[in-house]
Amino acid sequence: MKTIAIAGTFDTKGEEYLYIKRIAEELGLGTLMIHTGVFEPSFAPDVSGREVASAAGMDIEELAARKDRALATEVLSKGLEKLVPRLYKEGKFDGIISFGGTGGTSLVAPAMRALPIGVPKVLVSTVASGNTAPYVGTSDIIMIPSVVDVAGLNSISTRIFTNAIFAVAGMLTFEHSHLPEKKPLIAATMFGVTTPCVTAARKHLEERGYEVLVFHATGIGGQSMEALIEAGFIEGVLDLTTTEWADEIIGGVLNAGPHRLEAASRKRIPQVVSVGALDMCNFGPADTVPDRFKDHTFYQHNPTVTLMRTTVAENEQIGRKLAEKLNLAEESTVLMLPLRGISAIDVEGQPFYGPEEDRMLFDTLRKQVDRSRVEVIEMDCAINDPAFAEAAAHKLIELLQASYS
Repeated sequence: MKTIAIAGTFDTKGEEYLYIKRIAEELGLGTLMIHTGVFEPSFAPDVSGREVASAAGMDIEELAARKDRALATEVLSKGLEKLVPRLYKEGKFDGIISFGGTGGTSLVAPAMRALPIGVPKVLVSTVASGNTAPYVGTSDIIMIPSVVDVAGLNSISTRIFTNAIFAVAGMLTFEHSHLPEKKPLIAATMFGVTTPCVTAARKHLEERGYEVLVFHATGIGGQSMEALIEAGFIEGVLDLTTTEWADEIIGGVLNAGPHRLEAASRKRIPQVVSVGALDMCNFGPADTVPDRFKDHTFYQHNPTVTLMRTTVAENEQIGRKLAEKLNLAEESTVLMLPLRGISAIDVEGQPFYGPEEDRMLFDTLRKQVDRSRVEVIEMDCAINDPAFAEAAAHKLIELLQASYS
């Protein structure tokens, strides 16, 4: 029998959670009821709020006595984040579901994110139609808008709750046998302006027996890739599009945070890195670009995306940061520099063509990269030239084969 973990505040929403517990059991599924509230639940749970608080090192009575909702949410969220993955590893449940507003969503989401990719996770939330990045992060949480508040059973809420529990039940009940052949997994980064390069490199790798996961370098893409590398899914990295560092350093909207380009070095897996799309920083519509950048060169990619050309000074900053991250490597790391252009619009005749800007990026990397840790390969071509793509793919295969021997 498959089991669904149902996590929520049974002290304030007991009726709602008993409703979905009953439906799950009617579907032939077991339930593991996890109470995430501070006060006494309206029914006996399988995992008490005391156990959740204890996992975070706090006594539930003390937490209740403080009457501080923000503190309670923080403590119980931390406890749940530790407890839920442990219960999953012990085989106590197979999928998880929860319902809530901003507080309930914030409380349960970290625990869901801590579960492995592929474990069914459904979160019915009042904030599911807004910016879900803070809740989903790099995980595969499925968020369903609650439409109405999670407050009582009515003709709308019961339909939403029922659909949500059916969704988890379906994920747990139905399995397919048409799984792809297991191959070594390669992570690659791509942007629209590096698509020809990454597509050609991907095909080269796939023809030689590798499976390539392509991540769109839009901030969350880079974060997702780093998370999968950290989790041990990835055997090699073709990080040809490091554009997220331009946004991180300059202040664009597609940054991937300060830990981008660290996981492969930490896991000591082969990586081939390049400078794809570091000629640009990303903003929304033109009127959203901060005034401090008015002297820059811009390109309207589409009505909602404005690209800004990185300057000589900014490329020195980017080069230093890239070298800092590359120098974390202990082995199997190659930096490839396409000397005639780092994106589709950074070649002669295109709007971001900038030999001086690129030269500063290349020179900074040449000076700052530790050659005892990182091999540097320079090619007299643009990043989207077929020769560059093939060379990058071939180099990664070479590093992978050396790591296997």
